[in-house]
Amino acid sequence: MTSQFEIGGITIGGGNFVLIAGPCVIETEAITFEVAERLSILREKYQIPVIFKSSYLKANRTSIKSYIGPGIEKGLEILKQVKDRYNLPILTDVHTDGEVGAASEVADVLQIPAFLSRQTFLVVKAAQSGKALNIKKGQFLAPEDMAYIAAKAESAGNHRIMLTERGTSFGYHNLVVDFRSFIIMRKLGYPVIYDATHSIQLPSGAGMTSGGNPEFIIPLAKAATACGIDGLFIETHPNPSEALSDADCQLHLPKMEELLDSILPLLPQNNR
Repeated sequence: MTSQFEIGGITIGGGNFVLIAGPCVIETEAITFEVAERLSILREKYQIPVIFKSSYLKANRTSIKSYIGPGIEKGLEILKQVKDRYNLPILTDVHTDGEVGAASEVADVLQIPAFLSRQTFLVVKAAQSGKALNIKKGQFLAPEDMAYIAAKAESAGNHRIMLTERGTSFGYHNLVVDFRSFIIMRKLGYPVIYDATHSIQLPSGAGMTSGGNPEFIIPLAKAATACGIDGLFIETHPNPSEALSDADCQLHLPKMEELLDSILPLLPQNNR
């Protein structure tokens, strides 16, 4: 059994399931609110806890020309509106020590991006905020390595930690998911989340932008759920082909119901 803690009235771990979902990055208020409204409807329909995620800034774009988001001030303002309007807890990325203070005023969960998962000062500073942390496993890390990353956060007295699997680099421009990692990381004692959208990414495979195989999102989500996870992380967009970030990796918003219909029967009755 994994550790258990609360995020915005939602119980994480300890045999409970959570959906973390939203667009990759904030594009417009209209798109952000559309996704949040749909997720709030699905929350009521399926009676599952939902945490809304989106980034105010994407600091790891392939090209200097890639869209990076509205920035921290405007982005947090929009996320605050989502939180108030739809009563959804908020998860967002932090990229530097200096972002933690402002982000923690709005977000319920601070996310450490995969590329930054070994940045000691960032992890410790985020942990010192007292907010729950979602630490993504770097594409270059083994699942057992996450014990050391989590220990950095715990050194600051923060034990509200989730670990997220998002695939491992397999040569150039490809990721694979080692399904053993869910079991290994859960044995570390932390709730484990599966990022089913980034794990089908083809990093920088299309030149200036990353590609992806979105047809694998739902099958892989089902497989991970069957392995035993504490939640799913899904980036979703009303029109992925026109998304300004990760256009080939986000799940089409109308397919969220298909996803939930596929994975919820695989959960133990006490995991919902």
